[in-house]
Amino acid sequence: MIFPHRFAVYATLIATFCAASNAFYLPGIAPVSYEEGKDLEVMANKLTSPKNKLPYDYYSLPFCGSEHKKGLRSKPVNLGQVLMGDRMKPTEYEFKMKVPVHCKVLCTKKLGLEEVKILRKRIKEDYAVRLNLDNMPVVIKGETANRREAYRFGYDIGRVDPDGKLYINNHLKFKVFYNDPKETSDSFNSLADLDTGSSEGYRIVGFEVETYSVKHKLNDGKPTSHTCPVSNAMEPMEVKEDEPITFTYDIEYVADPIRWATRWDKLLRANPELKQIQWFSIVNSLMISLFLTALVGTVLLRTVLRDFSRYNALEEEDEEDITGWKLVHGDVFRTPQHPVLLSIFCGSGSQTLWMVTITLFFALLGFLSPAYRGGLITTMLSLWVLASSICGYSSARVYSSFENGQKRKLVTLGSAFLFPGLTFATFFVLNLFVWGSGSSGAVPFTTLLLLLFMWFGISVPLVFAGSYVGYKSKPYEFPCRTNQIPRQIPAAPLNIPQGAYVVLAGILPFGTVFMELVFILNSIWQNQILYLFGMLSIVFAILVVTCAEMSIVFTYLTLAAERWTWWWQAFGGSASAGLYMFLYSLYYIATQAATDHMPFVSTLMFMTYSTVVSAAFSLMCGYVGFFSSFWFVRKIYANIRVD
Repeated sequence: MIFPHRFAVYATLIATFCAASNAFYLPGIAPVSYEEGKDLEVMANKLTSPKNKLPYDYYSLPFCGSEHKKGLRSKPVNLGQVLMGDRMKPTEYEFKMKVPVHCKVLCTKKLGLEEVKILRKRIKEDYAVRLNLDNMPVVIKGETANRREAYRFGYDIGRVDPDGKLYINNHLKFKVFYNDPKETSDSFNSLADLDTGSSEGYRIVGFEVETYSVKHKLNDGKPTSHTCPVSNAMEPMEVKEDEPITFTYDIEYVADPIRWATRWDKLLRANPELKQIQWFSIVNSLMISLFLTALVGTVLLRTVLRDFSRYNALEEEDEEDITGWKLVHGDVFRTPQHPVLLSIFCGSGSQTLWMVTITLFFALLGFLSPAYRGGLITTMLSLWVLASSICGYSSARVYSSFENGQKRKLVTLGSAFLFPGLTFATFFVLNLFVWGSGSSGAVPFTTLLLLLFMWFGISVPLVFAGSYVGYKSKPYEFPCRTNQIPRQIPAAPLNIPQGAYVVLAGILPFGTVFMELVFILNSIWQNQILYLFGMLSIVFAILVVTCAEMSIVFTYLTLAAERWTWWWQAFGGSASAGLYMFLYSLYYIATQAATDHMPFVSTLMFMTYSTVVSAAFSLMCGYVGFFSSFWFVRKIYANIRVD
C-alpha cells in the first residue's frame, strides 16, 4: 500500500506535540488533596436523556440558583466539551471535606406554570442531571442481572408513576469516597503519589448519589422529624403549579482504599458479558479477514503466478490467444473518468485514515482518558486539521500521475474545501435548529469562529503546502504505455451493472465493524462511556486489512474479465461500506424513535452526524482500497513482458 510517508511522519510528530500540550489532565498526574473541612466545589455539567439527544443546561430547569442563571458563567471548557454541550457551572451545594450533612435545606421554590411545564416535559423524557466533584461524575450504583456492580452516570430528575403522576427527586443522598495517601500501603506505586506537594490531605476517589422524592413538612424553614431522615416510604413530591418544593440533601464521607490514579477503573470496567461479545466481534472480524487473506493468497500464488508463466513464455503467441488481464495492458492505466474528483476523494480519505490511526494510538497510551473531558473530540479535530498536509499531498500525487492533468488548482481547492465545506455547512444548518431548541449543545458564535480559523487559518494552508510538495514530487510511474484508442469494454457477466458489484463489495468491510458500531451507538444512546480502545484498535486494523484484500481481489477479477475501468471500482468497492453504516444508523434511529418518540431536532442531529461519520468512513475505506489496488496493478503489469 502506498502512503505519503514523509508527511505522515511530520504530521504525527506535530500532532504528538499538540496533543501532549493540550492533555492537561492525565490519570495519575494531577491529583488534588483536600484538608479536612476544606470546601469542595460541585459543578453542574448538563442534562442528558436516552430519549432526546439534545443536552440542556442544568439551570434551564427551576433548580436552586436558577433565578441567577444569567449571572452564572461556566468555567473554561475545551472545544470538545463545547461541541458536546458540556458546561461547568457552580451549584449551591455546600460540601466540606469529611464534614457530614444531614437533611440540609438547599432552597424552597414555588414553581409557575411555565416552569411546571418544562419540568414535567423533562421528567417524561427521562432527563438526568450530570454533576461533577473533583472531576469525578456523580453516579448511581446498581446491579446487573448477574449481581455485578454497575454504575449509571447522573441521576434522574424525577419519575412517572403508572397513574400518570410526575414526581421530582428533591432529596439527594450524596456519598463521597475519599482516600488518604498516607494510609495506602501501595500509594507509592503511582507516579501521582510521588508528588509531595499534594500529599497532605485527602483525595476524592468516588462520588455516588441516591435519589428520593419526599413532600417535606417544614418548621421554621427546616424539615421536621416526620420527613427526616428521608426514606422511600414517605409521601413523594408531585410536580404541581404553585406547590412549594423543598430541595434537601445529605452528604456522607466514606474512606476507600482505592488509589487516586485508579479511581475511574470501576466506572469504566466492562461487564464480562460485554467483553465476551467484544471478543466474539473480533473473532468474527478476524475470520472475515482470514477468508480474504486466503482468497488473496490463492489469487497471487496460483492464478497470478500462473498468468506470469503463461504471458512470459518464450514461445511466440498469437495475439488472438492472449486473454485475461494482459490483453488490457494498453488501457489499464488510462486516465479514469472524473480524475479531479477521484484525487480529491483519495486525499480526504488519507486525511481521515491518519487522523483515526493517530487518535487510536494516543488512546492506547492513555492520553484520551475519560477524565480528560472532551479530549477525544478535541484531539480528533486537532489531528484532522494537522493531517490536511497529507490530504493535499495525496491528492496531488494521484492527480499528477494522470495524463493531461491540467486542473491542479481545482484539485487543490477541492481538497481544501469540498469535504470540509460540506461538513461545516451541514453542521452550521444543524446548529441553527439546535440553537432554536434552547439546547446547550448549540455551538456559540465564538466557537464557530474558532472552527473557521482552524479551517481557513491552519487546514487550508497545510493543504496548499502538501499539494505543492506533491506536485513537485516525482509522479507515479506506470509500467505500460497507454494506447491512443480505448479498447472496447466487454459486457458485464449476467448483464448485471458493475455498480451492483461495487455496492455488494462493501458488505465485507462493514461486517468487520458491525458489532463495534452497535456498541458505539448503544453507548451514545445511553449516554455512557465506551472505553475499549484496545479492542477498537484491533477491529480497526482488521478493517484496513479487509479493505485492502477485498479491493485487490475485486480489481483482479475486473481486469481478468478484460474490463480496464478499475479506478473508481477499486475506490467504490471499499467505500460502499460507509453506505451500509449509514443505512444501519437509519435503522437504529428508526427503532429507537419508534419506542421513545424522539423529537424532530434530536432525530435530525443524529441523522446529520451519522451522515458525516458515514461519509468520512467511506472516504477512509475507499482510500485504503484504491491504493491497495493501485499498488497491486502496478506490480502485476511490471512483471510481464509487453511488446
